[in-house]
Amino acid sequence: MFAVAKIPLAGWVQSLVDWMTKNWAGFFNAIQTGGQHAMDALTNVFTAVPPLLLIVALTIYAIIVSGKKWGFPLITFLGLLLLWNQGLWNDLMQTTTLVLVSSVISILIGIPLGIWMSKSDRVAKVVQPILDFMQTMPGFVYLIPAVAFFGIGVVPGVFASLIFSLPPTVRFTNLGIRQVPKEMEEAADSYGSTPWQKLVKVELPISKPSILAGVNQTIMLALSMVVIASMVGAPGLGQGVLSALQHADVGNGFVNGLGLVILAIIIDRFTEYLNVDPIQKLANKPTGRFKNWKKWIGWITTIALIGGTGFAAVQAHQKEQASVNIVYVEWDSEVASTNVLAEAMRDHGYNVKITPLDNAVMWQSVAQGQADASISAWLPNTHKAQYDKYHKQIDFLGANLKGARLGLVVPKYMKNVNSITDLDGQANKTITGIEPGAGVTAAAEKTVKDYTNLNGWKVQTSSTGAMTTALQKAYSAKKPIIITGWSPHWMFQKYDLKYLKDPKGTMGSSENITTMARKGLKQDKPDVYRVLKKFQWDKDDMEKVMLDIQAGKTPQQAADKWIKENPKKVDDWFAK
Repeated sequence: MFAVAKIPLAGWVQSLVDWMTKNWAGFFNAIQTGGQHAMDALTNVFTAVPPLLLIVALTIYAIIVSGKKWGFPLITFLGLLLLWNQGLWNDLMQTTTLVLVSSVISILIGIPLGIWMSKSDRVAKVVQPILDFMQTMPGFVYLIPAVAFFGIGVVPGVFASLIFSLPPTVRFTNLGIRQVPKEMEEAADSYGSTPWQKLVKVELPISKPSILAGVNQTIMLALSMVVIASMVGAPGLGQGVLSALQHADVGNGFVNGLGLVILAIIIDRFTEYLNVDPIQKLANKPTGRFKNWKKWIGWITTIALIGGTGFAAVQAHQKEQASVNIVYVEWDSEVASTNVLAEAMRDHGYNVKITPLDNAVMWQSVAQGQADASISAWLPNTHKAQYDKYHKQIDFLGANLKGARLGLVVPKYMKNVNSITDLDGQANKTITGIEPGAGVTAAAEKTVKDYTNLNGWKVQTSSTGAMTTALQKAYSAKKPIIITGWSPHWMFQKYDLKYLKDPKGTMGSSENITTMARKGLKQDKPDVYRVLKKFQWDKDDMEKVMLDIQAGKTPQQAADKWIKENPKKVDDWFAK
């Protein structure tokens, strides 16, 4: 034990990040804006290609590179066809953009840095521990400065992926060049080669297999960061996986995860072909009259792909619509409300983007103007910490749903438990909660501290989906369970549940779900501001949508159903 004061390491790091965020704001904003536009442009190019045309083209390329082996072309064709059938094509293209951009930047930095390390032991000694740090630090940690520097979206996702995926290219480049036989280097020197000539004509060609192995690992690591990057708003298949995890939706989680697997296989096989030995390529090269057939088919396919992309882009050109970016927390209640508002606005000609985020990131994105609005602020208790931190930077438009409630909830078959004070050891002294950063989780932890009868109890944090799954399992077996609950929520319509009385008021009182917008939205987009301010509904409305989603409808389908059943209420939101 050290008899010294705790070193304020966390405070130092926070101060450094705050200083960089404040003093380098212009630099970070330029990267964020430029990067976002570039990534959007690349994604638009990918999505402009007719899916079937791209599937056929990639299959032809797979046939060309794999020779007589049909496994890879078959996986490419059937896998991409399946993802298109599942409605995941746009997500697949967005994920491809994220992976390609982060991988290309990693390679452009990694290969020169690896060459430098191979030429200087001093540089290697400095860079090696930095690479160890970058690769062993949990990927989630990189999201914190990424959001502080670049806000939300694909740019912080690229930043986090870049740091995590860079080391393999650097390491393998350094290793490959260091393993070049000394005889080869001496021969190059004896012929009077300059250092540059020796590098380009001897060292890099010989170390090519090692370098390409590092590139392959970099691409795979970038792909592995897709789900983590989705936590800060990076679009694509990762958001589907994260949403499925938070709602314990095994089916959708499997389908989105399968999409990542298919993409990984395709990228891995194509990069693997680049690493084929030249002698093996020569042995597999066709001879005779049709020796150039691969080249001609490749060029024809490429020309068809470019032509089809250009034609589709012209056909898809539309007039600019009023746009709005709405962020929300991936809670069942907020999924319902955000999708209803988004679908209603789309029906009225708005271009709406909705992005699920962690609670703290959601507030920060609105406060910093990186998102237009959110209709997911639970006040005055659940989001009190975020309100205290950001309320001066946000425009609050009023409650869109009144009478929301938080509390500890149990099934009604637990007849002897009606108050928090009645708890004495049920459910293994465990309260099943949701995400660690949620306000209801913090309230439950405060409850455990303030009630003497809860000494020895714990709040088991998980996710909203995991909590409802645990409830369903316990309810089916009629076993005791205590959960962190809130209403509106579909579980109150599906199960017989009750709130426990809270004599000390530690779980808070009645709340309102509030609409908040960035400063300046009223001036920039007055029509959008007006709709957001008028958006209101009640608990029964929300629970109907939530129950439809829980029963198997997609959020968009459930929202469309409610909109068709409530035309008058929707028209009121858009009345001038």
